Amino acid sequence: MTYTSLLSDARSYLERGYVSDPIVYEQLPRLVDLAQRRISRELKVQGFERVLITTVTTGVNAVPKPDRWRETVSISVGTGANYNTTSPLFPRGPDNIWTVFPDSTVEGTPEYYADYNLNFWLIGPTPDDAYPMRVIYYELPSSLDDSNQTNYLTEYAPNLLLYAVLLEATPYLKNDERIGVWQQMYDRAALALNGEDLRKILDRTTVRKEA
Repeated sequence: MTYTSLLSDARSYLERGYVSDPIVYEQLPRLVDLAQRRISRELKVQGFERVLITTVTTGVNAVPKPDRWRETVSISVGTGANYNTTSPLFPRGPDNIWTVFPDSTVEGTPEYYADYNLNFWLIGPTPDDAYPMRVIYYELPSSLDDSNQTNYLTEYAPNLLLYAVLLEATPYLKNDERIGVWQQMYDRAALALNGEDLRKILDRTTVRKEA
C-alpha cells in the first residue's frame, strides 16, 4: 500500500471523495492523519518502537525528547570503566525527583527519570559526567502525504490503516450505521497485529507463553 493507493481505496469504499466531490476530497488527507494517530494511541507494537542513543550533558538535568515521541519504555545510561556497564534509570514523577534532589547543582550518576513535559525528560541527580544514554520509546509514525508514500502501517498493517480511515470518515459523512461495521473490522485487524507482537515477546520483565 502507498498513500496514493490508500486514498484511492478509501474513495472506493466510501463511494465519496473524488475530485468532483471537493469537500470530502480535501478532507481525506486529514482523516488519514487522524487514523494514524488513533492507531498509535491504541496500539503498542514493535513497529512503533524506536531506540535513541544520545549523551547527557554534564550539569544539565533535562534531556530533549525526539520528534514524534509518544511514550517512554525504558531509559538506561552507561557507567563504569569506558561506560560499558548498563545502568537502568527508574521512572518517577517530576515532583518526586525534585523532592529527592532539590538542588540541581548537586551532581552524581543519574538514577531516575521523569517525563518532564512533551519535549524533555528530567533526570536525577543532575549528571556529573557525559554519560551515554539509551532510550527505548514509542513514536507517532511518520505522517503519510504525497511526498512520504509509505511507513510502517502501509508496509505491515495496510488493512488496519484502511479500516481506521474508514472509521474516521464514517462519522464525518454522517453515515453512522456503518460505524459498527468498520469498528469490528478495525478491532479484528488490531487484535491480529497485537497477537503478532505477543509472539515476539515484547514484555521486558516476563517471558510470555501462548496457551
